[in-house]
Amino acid sequence: MAAKGAKKDKYDNFMRQFRDQSTKGWKPFTAGQFMDVWRHYDADGNGFIEGKELDGFLREFVSSVVSTDAGPQVVSDASLKNMKELFLDAYDENRDNKIEMSELAQILPMEESFLLLFRKDNPLESSAEFMKIWREFDKDASGYIEADELKLQLFDSNKDGKLQFSEMAKLLPVKENFLCRPIFKQNAKITMRDVDRVFQLYDRDGNGCIENDELSGFLKDLIELVNEDYDANDLKEFKEAILKFCDTNSDGKLDQQELTLFIMRYAHASGTEIDLDSK
Repeated sequence: MAAKGAKKDKYDNFMRQFRDQSTKGWKPFTAGQFMDVWRHYDADGNGFIEGKELDGFLREFVSSVVSTDAGPQVVSDASLKNMKELFLDAYDENRDNKIEMSELAQILPMEESFLLLFRKDNPLESSAEFMKIWREFDKDASGYIEADELKLQLFDSNKDGKLQFSEMAKLLPVKENFLCRPIFKQNAKITMRDVDRVFQLYDRDGNGCIENDELSGFLKDLIELVNEDYDANDLKEFKEAILKFCDTNSDGKLDQQELTLFIMRYAHASGTEIDLDSK
């Protein structure tokens, strides 16, 4: 018999704190809350929620909607088995019977800015779009995103506590770096049609100039032709060099004539044949 005055332990459901107490629905998860959930259920830290970890997550995911004193027994073993099959069928994209971080991000209602980091199957349209997202995170314009603040340590490949351009670019892939096509790698002749295509690709708003995020996106794609590891300082220095030689009216933008001038100089330096009389 329990001693007089002893308190009965109650089952502590970790997921319940993220429910709206009035509607019982999920509240949007911040980056920090998402990482708290991940670390809680990925108990062995191997990068997956699997086995008993996954069972525990599913039990609490479901039972978090009921009263605070409900324990894991609220979900029977038979129900758990069926639920697990349905859950994995819906969210386990690579069919390994585990939940990885990008899959968990599809399960929980995430804040839009953090959900953008899990777009492997939905790449960005262009590097100009990448630059817009970069500025959303790099609010102090330091050229780095503080990994600790965003709870993104798992993506910090060089473990310096920050995310630089090249690390962020791996998280937010672009559909295609047009400048990686053979015509820009000494394998073909560059024509005026190619120049027109490049200009249209980066002049996203159609105002006749490549500027701001468009220009930064263009330069990002250029850097990636020769260097996989780069940061904001590299981009800044490259921008200054390009504008110095090609921005003939010094407005900080590239119009089509200036872009043509740049491509001509690029072709000459790289030994690529160029024929601007051909369409």
